[in-house]
Amino acid sequence: MQSETQQESPPHLEILFEDEHIVAIHKPAGLLVHRSYLARKERFFAMQLTRDLVGCHVFPVHRLDRPTSGVLLFAKNSESAHILCEQFEQHSVTKQYLALVRGNIHEAGELDYALKVELDDVADKYAATDKPAQDAVTLYQPLLNSEIPYSSGRYPTSRFGLVKLTPKTGRKHQLRRHMAHLRHPIIGDTTHGDGKQNKFAREHFGVNRLWLIAKSLSFFHPVTAKLMHIETELESEWLDVFDLLGWDEIDSEPAILI
Repeated sequence: MQSETQQESPPHLEILFEDEHIVAIHKPAGLLVHRSYLARKERFFAMQLTRDLVGCHVFPVHRLDRPTSGVLLFAKNSESAHILCEQFEQHSVTKQYLALVRGNIHEAGELDYALKVELDDVADKYAATDKPAQDAVTLYQPLLNSEIPYSSGRYPTSRFGLVKLTPKTGRKHQLRRHMAHLRHPIIGDTTHGDGKQNKFAREHFGVNRLWLIAKSLSFFHPVTAKLMHIETELESEWLDVFDLLGWDEIDSEPAILI
């Protein structure tokens, strides 16, 4: 299989919403949001691909980690970008994610667990390492649970859960770190996750990815002030995994999400 750096054709981007001020796309897993000197060999970026699609410069107002797929919002002018960035900074934007995690979760909850700043070896080479932990809050709601008769470790069966995550703050890798803290790491998370479970998922599901998707985004339009709700569909690989986990009886997947 070709790596992202060897792709000769750009990944497909779906426009979820567009007007003269903003554009929202579905970002595929594995695609960087914008150019970075940390990834000099990459050819394709969500920002440049979106610009080419809509025919004008676009301004990033938030970010998704490279391995995370889902709703990504851009502004088409600096004024709109400034207004939207303020909404993100003031935590007035509602972000909802879906994650496939290790184990079964039976009760919803709120995790208020401060996180130390994660520093990059290159980009943060000269950054202070003694910063206090930052407040971080995540709401989590279990949607589906499954136990399949295959061993991925010490037990004869493997348990998985589908959970809705709503971050109230925006710390680096917050959802991945919070789910790991709850001992329900997100499947495919090679930094904070369970290596044995990740290996089992790669082999059993036949897909190598982080099982985290930014499912929806709610915010106020920067010009009209109208409340916007933009939602994307799950990629087909999610539905394939649902089948493998016995969740194929679901008639309409969006109905269970929001």
